[in-house]
Amino acid sequence: MLSTLFAGCKSLLPETSAQTQVPWETFEQARDAIERIKPYETRLEQLAAEGIDPYVNPAVTLLTYTDIVQRFAVGTAVRPEELDRGIRECLAAGKRCTGYAIAARRGRRDRVGNFWLDSLNFRRETNVSGWTFNALVIVVDDRVVFTVFGGQPRILEHEVIRNPLGPLQSWGEHMPSIVR
Repeated sequence: MLSTLFAGCKSLLPETSAQTQVPWETFEQARDAIERIKPYETRLEQLAAEGIDPYVNPAVTLLTYTDIVQRFAVGTAVRPEELDRGIRECLAAGKRCTGYAIAARRGRRDRVGNFWLDSLNFRRETNVSGWTFNALVIVVDDRVVFTVFGGQPRILEHEVIRNPLGPLQSWGEHMPSIVR
């Protein structure tokens, strides 16, 4: 009887998820959307059709020319002639150059382990999984001139927090400030 009661307790452990509301369910779908962009061929309306639109997709940030200049820190260790052709054209275009920064993520946190140890704050185990994706798309006038992407295709972590004093572990934090 008790084993049945304790077996069902694991389902009582909390779980959370965090995600950017984007049209891509996986890292691979996001990557494929960026890889379909052809520099010097793809236009802004084609980006919007792919879901890459800062007015629709919350993962897309509209970048100004000055944002792009800051990202490339021109004049440091890289000579201008060493930059990609699209980046050079952007820097020469001035205000006609804009960009999209894309930052998407999907994550899940599942608490696992012993329900009672977790509930009483003696030991908390959490499995973390998901992915992150980031990309940069640079546009001059109405035409894409540069793309690049990165991120973490697979996140798998196991966190363990051990509190030997259980619920008393943080008692000092709850003391009135007068005593301190």
